Amino acid sequence: MKVLEKAVAEKLLKIKAVKLQPRNPFTWASGWKSPIYCDNRKTLSYPQIRTFIKIEISRLILELYPDVEVIAGVATGAIAQGALVADALGLPFIYIRPTPKDHGLENMIEGDLRPGQKVVVIEDLISTGGSSLKAVDAIRNDGSEVLGMVAIFSYGFPVAEQKFKAAKVKFTALCNYNSVLAEALATNYIAVEDIETLKEWRENPAEWRKDLK
Repeated sequence: MKVLEKAVAEKLLKIKAVKLQPRNPFTWASGWKSPIYCDNRKTLSYPQIRTFIKIEISRLILELYPDVEVIAGVATGAIAQGALVADALGLPFIYIRPTPKDHGLENMIEGDLRPGQKVVVIEDLISTGGSSLKAVDAIRNDGSEVLGMVAIFSYGFPVAEQKFKAAKVKFTALCNYNSVLAEALATNYIAVEDIETLKEWRENPAEWRKDLK
């Protein structure tokens, strides 16, 4: 897994799907200040990387969840990658909206999902785990079984790990925050003196650099 994490980290940094700016932080939609920004949708614009990720997610699913019957993508970031994985595995695909549609059938789950079917959920990234587990709840409430989740990237926040454990959901990520830092340091993307700052943010992201406006 370490070899895979390194390979994915290298690819995400190369195309700037992951950006690190410890001295000029980003502002997330939540208002958090962050030295990292991740947009894995960029991988879809690079055929070789897109295919690599599709193959590796598919391989992990076959290895970890051989009984899978349906692939689910979490809207919107994981819809395209989830559909690619479902196609590679020859399985049905559904996607989960963050909230029910406000018109028509008012669906939260789009596609055909039958009660009792075994589902693996695809995510583009896992941060605090809230939206990811909301998708899991939607599937479970519909009467189906979630075998687990596979993501492209995880920040590795302790709060997310606690939430997934409490919800009894297994998850695996192709790449994580620590592997990105290691690759960024090895390729001189960041300096050694930046590492402590980057680690401090991950320990308490909600409070990090609140002095910045």
